[in-house]
Amino acid sequence: MKEIIKQSLENTYTYQEYRDLVSTLLSDGKATGPNQSEDLTNYSLLNDRRMKRLDKTIKINEETSNEINELREPQTWLLIAEGWCGDAAQNIPVIHKMAELNKNIDLKIVLRDDNLELMDLFLTNGGRSIPKLIALDNENNVIDTWGPRPTLATKMVADYKVKNGAIDAQFKQDLQVWYNKDKGKSTQEDFVKMIQKSTLKEV
Repeated sequence: MKEIIKQSLENTYTYQEYRDLVSTLLSDGKATGPNQSEDLTNYSLLNDRRMKRLDKTIKINEETSNEINELREPQTWLLIAEGWCGDAAQNIPVIHKMAELNKNIDLKIVLRDDNLELMDLFLTNGGRSIPKLIALDNENNVIDTWGPRPTLATKMVADYKVKNGAIDAQFKQDLQVWYNKDKGKSTQEDFVKMIQKSTLKEV
C-alpha cells in the first residue's frame, strides 16, 4: 500500500493546477481521464461552473476553523477525483478552503483513472466512488479516509437505493439541489470529526 501511495503522490496536482487542468481540457472539448464522451464533457463543463461559483461563495464556519487550527502535526490530504464527477465538484472547493486554513495540511489531488491501483485500495462498497480523501501522516501512513459524499448525503443515497433499487437522473438532480442548500456544512461537520480523531491521537 505504501508504495502505491508514494507513486500516486508523484502524480498529484495542487488545487489550482487541478482547476487549470479541467479548464484547459474543456477548452479542447475534453474531460479528464482516458474515456471521452459528450456526456462526460458536458458534466465537466457544468462542474467547472459549479466550482467557480463555490470558490467565491463557500464559507468555512468558526467551529470548523477552530478545529482545523488545532492540527499541530503535518498531514497530506490525498484526494482522488475527476472533473466530470458532480460529487467531486461540490466537495473539493470546501475541502480546499479547509486545507488553506492550516499550513500543516497539504492538499494534493490525483485523477482516479490515472491512479486505479490507489483507487482500488479505497473502494466504497466495492465501487470506485469519488471523491475519496485519504489523510496521511508525514510518513504516509493512513490516518483516516473520507468520501465519496458527506455522511448525510451517503444516507440519502442508501435510503433511495433501498426504496428504488438504484439512483436515477432525478435523484442525482435532487442531490445537487441538496448540495446547493447545504453550502458545504455537512462536509465541514465530517471533517471536524475526522480532525478531532487525529488530534486525539496526537495527545
